[in-house]
Amino acid sequence: MNTQALDPNTPVIIGVAQVKQQLTENYEQAKEQVELMEEAVRAAADDCRVDAADVLSSIDRIGVVGGLWGYKDPGRQVADAVGSPQAKSVLTYFGGNMPQALVASYCAAVQAGECDLAIALGGETVYSRRKIKANGGEAPCTQPDDIADAERFGSDLSMSSEHERNLGLDRPPVVYAMFETAVRAEAGRPVDEHLETISEMWEDFNKVAVANPNAWVRKPMTAEEIRTAAPTNRMINWPYTKSMNANPQVDQAAAVIVCSVKKAAELGVPQSQWVFPHSATQAHGTLLFSERDNYHGSPAIRIAGNKAVEQAGVTIDDIAHFDLYSCFPSVVQITVNELGIPDGRQLTSTGGLPFFGGPLNNYVMHGIASLVEILRANPGDLGMVHANGGYTTKQAFGVYGTAAPLKPFEMVDVQADVDATPSRGVDTAPDGEGTIEAYVLPWDGDGPSHAIITAIMSDGRRAIAQIADADTCTAMLSEEFVGRPVTLTPDGKAKVNA
Repeated sequence: MNTQALDPNTPVIIGVAQVKQQLTENYEQAKEQVELMEEAVRAAADDCRVDAADVLSSIDRIGVVGGLWGYKDPGRQVADAVGSPQAKSVLTYFGGNMPQALVASYCAAVQAGECDLAIALGGETVYSRRKIKANGGEAPCTQPDDIADAERFGSDLSMSSEHERNLGLDRPPVVYAMFETAVRAEAGRPVDEHLETISEMWEDFNKVAVANPNAWVRKPMTAEEIRTAAPTNRMINWPYTKSMNANPQVDQAAAVIVCSVKKAAELGVPQSQWVFPHSATQAHGTLLFSERDNYHGSPAIRIAGNKAVEQAGVTIDDIAHFDLYSCFPSVVQITVNELGIPDGRQLTSTGGLPFFGGPLNNYVMHGIASLVEILRANPGDLGMVHANGGYTTKQAFGVYGTAAPLKPFEMVDVQADVDATPSRGVDTAPDGEGTIEAYVLPWDGDGPSHAIITAIMSDGRRAIAQIADADTCTAMLSEEFVGRPVTLTPDGKAKVNA
């Protein structure tokens, strides 16, 4: 590569690292989150294949993805620990989109000449903390008494309404399972065939996790085992078993180092370690999912994903490697459909959130790190990362490659284009007939406790209601109920019409 032809401010990833702490006993000896983050940063510096101290002392900016802990400014703690007291630290708001958004922001800052070297990182220790608590202990959250709150990165968006929550659509495992039925109906597949389809997709994800030493769950699972409820794979919210849900019970951390090509050359980082960001985009969909036009698609994914490909100067067919956000099968299918990803492409670089692990908001940092390693092993290839937050709400995409980008890096916000797409009104006190659009069956022991449906009323508004009839709920397990007429009442109840 002729580096002299490159703008010296061109951003490049020079180091990545992933850390897994998977204890089977003596949980009180577990490292806490900030210690895992520091370990990841030091390992990422080692990954640069130069004197790690030179890399660590060069940190201009350090950003941590917000997590389930009480640190006020973990980036400040890590920067001080590794010898970069001059580094400016930030802490992101919550969201699975934040790792890609943070990395992209640092790439943009490097391109603009605002900094030479930045590190994005995050980590969680949900697994060991819960084990410690179960044994009667309390996991530490060590920080200086006088540390101040970090500057925040991103935005804190409200993504659900009291009306949605009151009717049971109050958590991602419920909402994404409901989306699944809309995706199935749009595809025109019978219930059993669709379960086979998504479990076969998940089997492919599992195979990647089994081969990935950084993955949390490395036990091989067949498609039949994935879709079949069992004592170790209980049904959570039909049609999703436990192994179709993101797994937050992990101790994992990851870090990504971005710098200018000028800095990379000054440090002496071998070009074999260089991976360039080619493009990045972000946007959020309609914030309240009850107000979206439909549940089988996502304008934010379609517009932001396609713009990322366009900005890179390629087509989706040119992308060889993907890491699609995979908290649940529905979002993967929506992304594949919206972007027209060719059949046969590997959709995960890690093994996915159910098998690799879902360290809350920081999963995509692992996705980027894994993709960087894959691209280094396949020079000339391109890879795409998809980051998702909320209920297929907040989206961020990045295209990466070992070859220099075709044009200067730019973080493109396509929010105006997404805002121009249709939305839908909500009938919060429906009284009359509608047509079932999607549904989910929350599980209670050996069967569904009830059904939660969304229906489109005669005036085009969406309504949410619950069905309590046991026979109807049982029939929903094997028959298609999307498209059936239903009578709704203002108290949030519904009955399927004969």
